[in-house]
Amino acid sequence: MAEAQICYRADAPVNATAASFADFTAGSNAAAVRIEPGDDARVLVPHLGQIQLIEVNFPSFGDGRGYSAAQIVREAGYTGELRATGDVLADQFVFLRRCGFDSFAPDKPLDPQEIEAAEGFFPHVYQTSSDGVAAIWALRHKAVS
Repeated sequence: MAEAQICYRADAPVNATAASFADFTAGSNAAAVRIEPGDDARVLVPHLGQIQLIEVNFPSFGDGRGYSAAQIVREAGYTGELRATGDVLADQFVFLRRCGFDSFAPDKPLDPQEIEAAEGFFPHVYQTSSDGVAAIWALRHKAVS
C-alpha cells in the first residue's frame, strides 16, 4: 500500500493493502486493488461496488496509461478513492485530477506550493472529463444562449 500524501476526499484515505490486479481478478475479495500499466481496468467494472481503493501506478512520468485506467473506472461510476502512485509530478497534477484521481502517493514528496501553483495554472479547460468541470466552449455557448 502506498500511503496518500495528498487527499481531496471528505472521508479518510483508505489504508487497506491493495491486492495486485492478478490476485484481485483471480477471485480475491480485497477492498483495494493496484493497477499497473498494461492491466485492463475494464475488468474491474463489475466489481466496483466492493472496491474502496484503486491504486494506479505510474512507474514513469511519461507513461500515461494510468490516465486511461482512471477515466474508465470513473466513467463506469466508481466513486471510491482513486490514488495515483509512483512517479507523479506536480506538473501532471491538474491532468490527474481531471481524470478522477483524488489522492496521491508519489515516490518523492510533492511540494504543496508547486501543487497550488499547478492547480491555478489553467483557469479554463478545453475538453470534457470525469471531473464535471465545464469546458470553455460549453461556457461560451451557455453565455450566448
